[in-house]
Amino acid sequence: MSTSDTTTPDQPNTPKYREQPEATTGMPAGIPYIIGNEAAERFSFYGMRSILTVFMTTYLLNASGELDPMSDEDAKFWGHTFIMAAYFTPLLGAFLADWLLGKYRTILYLSVLYCLGHLALAMNETRFGLAIGLGLIALGTGAIKPCVSAHVGDQFGTKNSHLLAKVFGWFYVAINLGSFFSTLLTPWLLDRYGSQIAFGVPGVLMAIATLLFWMGRNKFIHIPARGPGVFKDAFTGIGGLALLNLIPIYLLVAVFWSLFDQTATSWVIQAESMNRSVFGFELLSSQIQAANPFLILIFVPLFSYVLYPAIDRVFPLTPLRKISLGMFLTVSSFAIIALIEQNIQDGGTPSIAWQVLAYTILTAAEVMVSITCLEFSYTQAPNSIKSIIMSFYLLSVALGNFIAAGVNAIISNPDGTSKLPGATYYWFFAGLMLVAACLFIFVALIYRGKTYIQDDETLDAESTAENSMTA
Repeated sequence: MSTSDTTTPDQPNTPKYREQPEATTGMPAGIPYIIGNEAAERFSFYGMRSILTVFMTTYLLNASGELDPMSDEDAKFWGHTFIMAAYFTPLLGAFLADWLLGKYRTILYLSVLYCLGHLALAMNETRFGLAIGLGLIALGTGAIKPCVSAHVGDQFGTKNSHLLAKVFGWFYVAINLGSFFSTLLTPWLLDRYGSQIAFGVPGVLMAIATLLFWMGRNKFIHIPARGPGVFKDAFTGIGGLALLNLIPIYLLVAVFWSLFDQTATSWVIQAESMNRSVFGFELLSSQIQAANPFLILIFVPLFSYVLYPAIDRVFPLTPLRKISLGMFLTVSSFAIIALIEQNIQDGGTPSIAWQVLAYTILTAAEVMVSITCLEFSYTQAPNSIKSIIMSFYLLSVALGNFIAAGVNAIISNPDGTSKLPGATYYWFFAGLMLVAACLFIFVALIYRGKTYIQDDETLDAESTAENSMTA
């Protein structure tokens, strides 16, 4: 039984919206609306996230309106806890979409809650406002995330499925275009005008994102919800097998996210002790995060059109090989951060250019890990549970932040000091990533999968050669 909203009152069996991709080799008509929505939504999320640590450690008030900031360790813990929650709720959104509402309505309705979360942050600068705002944003952004990613893939059929890799790349460009501008602008707004304006502007962008998505409703392919049968599809038969195959990959990718998302917490705190002068301008510590989305805008086309084809001429660059290479790059990025921290401990004030170098390597790793995982998860998911499989991939981000938050909680001493002081903290995570990268090689060697495109259930395991990693 379908619970789709795709019938008209006068013709109850006639779809209101198209439910199958067009037989075309070109780009689907709904893609610009999805890309525009994603750029505005990511502006709102990353703008808010870029100032979260600084807000909690510098601007937070108590119920009496007096300054009552958190310690650095508490801010890191709660920052990672929020990100963990934002990437745990995708499971809720995925089941809601594939079981009851369909992807379109799930995205639209949860976007409204998302807007209310920004409003709460802008209106209340206390821990209460922080809890309400972050709770609603975590629910909104998390629940729509797997639906948006799967909704992109749903627009494609077998004739234009060759465009999927490029579209997921440009989808990622949209994410980082929004992130780049918001990471530069929002810290400046916080510094110049305070938290109400700084949190309010991302809220306006989220409202624009919701409007853009609604405007594309007649252009989209609307895949109907499947009803309660989706639970059987997810955990038995080919769905259960696909999930079982992917879980070991996601568990190891979680370690990557435990390092990557520290750019919003420990890296910001480290930047406070660095020389942030660039061409005579003093950058705010939270603005350095803009290096990541800026580099993404350069690296996505560079990797897609230059680097990947060049490597592919030497040896087949399968998706799992890309992920593996990205993991090893992440180790070197954190090694640089550890050396920076050692220099600070020794009394130095290193240039922020060294952290930008670490960002450059980490961003290259992100392109290889994150974009590839998005496309790979979509193609490896049976058609009836694509949002659910995407949500399990996003759970790896939640698990990564659970690891980071858990480590910060365990190493925090009662007197505010750390059991892993200074550079030791970063060397610990670099070592953890190295172990995960080595284990990933063995997991990739034994992986066997199957490719699924929305209008073709017949593609078989012969495609495994493209999706598995050989020696």
